[in-house]
Amino acid sequence: MTKLVTIYGGAGFVGRYIARRMAKEGWRVRVAVRRPNESLYVKPYGAVGQVEPIFCNIRDDASVRAAMAGADAVVNCVGVLTERGKNSFAAIQTDGAGRIARIAAEQAVEQLVHVSAIGADMQSDSVYSRTKAEGEAKVLAAFPKAVILRPSVIFGTEDEFFNRFGKMAEKSVVLPLVGGNTKFQPVYVDDVAQAAVKAVLGQADAGVYELGGPDVDTLKGLMGEMLVVLHRNRLVLNLPFWVGNIMGGVLSLLQSMTGGLFHNGILTRDQVANLRVDNVVSEGAKTFADLGMAPTALQAVLPDYMWVYRPSGQYDAIRESAKNMNI
Repeated sequence: MTKLVTIYGGAGFVGRYIARRMAKEGWRVRVAVRRPNESLYVKPYGAVGQVEPIFCNIRDDASVRAAMAGADAVVNCVGVLTERGKNSFAAIQTDGAGRIARIAAEQAVEQLVHVSAIGADMQSDSVYSRTKAEGEAKVLAAFPKAVILRPSVIFGTEDEFFNRFGKMAEKSVVLPLVGGNTKFQPVYVDDVAQAAVKAVLGQADAGVYELGGPDVDTLKGLMGEMLVVLHRNRLVLNLPFWVGNIMGGVLSLLQSMTGGLFHNGILTRDQVANLRVDNVVSEGAKTFADLGMAPTALQAVLPDYMWVYRPSGQYDAIRESAKNMNI
């Protein structure tokens, strides 16, 4: 009988790559999301009826249970970068994660994979990082044999990291950064997906894996690499953390004053707190090597999707070449 995996957040940035790989493995894939009508793009990842988006709200027991009915394996990719309405860090990353793990244990699911983040720490000054750690603790308490993946900042075609700065570089001569000296270890989204699939297939021991790419660089250094790909010269301005706190406070105040009509997805004080800590694989942690994988380098992928922010887009290289022609 064909096996079934339920992927919570399976239409999101990371989840869609996991869904595609699980379909290729021949599994039926149930993509549990809040807006299934906006997630129909996942259906062609497999044969007709193999990949199906369904409604689920991970804040509700009955919803989570219904989405998991009959599943052989479960993957939780749900997380929030900023709080909005009832989707707080605690509701999604702590309680939601714990709810999925508890119900998976109740339903005797064979494998549970939980996607967390490097920096998850109960003692962190960042609520985001604390709730990630609290979520991990609830997952392991309910489902001790779970596999937890902690990626560093994830890059890929649909990312919200390089694409955000690419858009800024396209429109401004200055790239303002908070935490420009903070180190990151960017990891390719499809590598994270492959790690999750290995865990679903039982090819990974239970425990926590920290996933980082082969290269470590500061945020400022990463912006320099990106600008080379973009063929643009920009001033990368490293702002002090206290300036970031003021900016985050003002933007969040504006969100409150507008009743949420303006959503602060730009910079929050919690993100500033996160940026004070390096986002790299810890010494002694389980890594890609323990999964038998070699992660993809940033420069092997970045030009494939960041060309859209070049001065002449896909024709930029042709224009540069044409300048050397003698006519």
